[in-house]
Amino acid sequence: MNTTTLTTPEAAHPGAAKMRRLILAASIGNALEWFDLIVYGFFAVTIAKLFFPATSEATSLLLTLGTFGLSYLIRPIGGLVLGAYADRAGRKASLLLSIGMMMGGTLLIATMPTYASIGLLAPLGIMLSRLMQGFSAGGEFASSTAFLVEHAPQRRGFMSSWQFASQGLATLLASGFGALLTGTLTPAQLESWGWRVPFLFGLAIGPVGLYIRRYVDEGVEFRAQARSEAPVRELFAGQKTRVLLAIGVLVISTAVNYMVLYMPTYAIKQLGLPASTGFAATLATGFILTLFTPLVGHWSDRVGRIRVMTAAALLMLVTVWPTFAWLTRHASFATILAALIWIGLLKAMYCGALPALMAELFPAQTRATGLAVSYNTGVTLFGGFAPFVITWLISATGNRLSPALYLMGCALLSLAALFVARMRLRMR
Repeated sequence: MNTTTLTTPEAAHPGAAKMRRLILAASIGNALEWFDLIVYGFFAVTIAKLFFPATSEATSLLLTLGTFGLSYLIRPIGGLVLGAYADRAGRKASLLLSIGMMMGGTLLIATMPTYASIGLLAPLGIMLSRLMQGFSAGGEFASSTAFLVEHAPQRRGFMSSWQFASQGLATLLASGFGALLTGTLTPAQLESWGWRVPFLFGLAIGPVGLYIRRYVDEGVEFRAQARSEAPVRELFAGQKTRVLLAIGVLVISTAVNYMVLYMPTYAIKQLGLPASTGFAATLATGFILTLFTPLVGHWSDRVGRIRVMTAAALLMLVTVWPTFAWLTRHASFATILAALIWIGLLKAMYCGALPALMAELFPAQTRATGLAVSYNTGVTLFGGFAPFVITWLISATGNRLSPALYLMGCALLSLAALFVARMRLRMR
């Protein structure tokens, strides 16, 4: 398969001002998606009480987390539709469509009356909002990653690393809202209106993203390629191995992402700590991801993606169990902060090179479709239902170290995929 790219001076070295504009245009939708996801995960306990009342508190929480995972069932469909649309009509068209749909889902959840007000319509409305956001998010990462790497083929690692750096910024903002609201509002105020504030903030960011995306151009590499009329058929006809490898390298990154989202709930339910402790500690992860991911992306442009990601996955495999064992034995703000700082550093080290490696697995003609299928399949299987699975494992086994076992298994899968990509496809 030919993955040779056309490199021009403009493509290889876009000016600093243009580069900032491109990064902002591509990353703002990804940040908005993650902001909404993180806020939903952070306020899962409150949302469970307001929208999914049940005879058992554990059942109510499982229903809420199950709805969190429900949106991931539609992500692969959204990815196929929007990814193929991006390969046919262009990355810009797909990016405008996805952020518009995302805003609609955010509006719905921000304004939805509770179960006490409208009964069964309330949880159905929450489910609809998550489905809308899941469909739009299905094409967001793929289209924006393809957009970034095609503007600077010689700096793919640095450019695409901002996808995860923007997730770090979203974590910072969401954690800040969580810590501020839980630390200053009474439980009654939080349940009455406080939990809606972050969603309203996210809704206000959407129009900014729409405006910026209207005034950017397609990458030189994409414009130079003949467009595929049937990218989905072409992908599954000759690139199935690459799809499987892209899913594999994504596994540990996705598992860590959603473990971080779950930490406030874990702090409350398993460690007996206040919610504000989990929110505040998660701020550290967001800061680390925002600061270090672009540095690692730049580093991967020099030394190669596989080497950097393999080191990070190995460190995750051997250190996550002792980290959680220490955390559960000495539960406090200091220990949860230290644990999340370490996990955040490993996450930044892995994610800095990840989107570029995934993009390089596919040619430009099917890149958005390939990224969408692999990203959404991996996120659905190993991320979206991770909080639900971990909650169930802890409940069924009584073992508070279940999150560590889950992450270790995911690290092994990603290490295997990295090995195959290096040996079979000669990727670096």
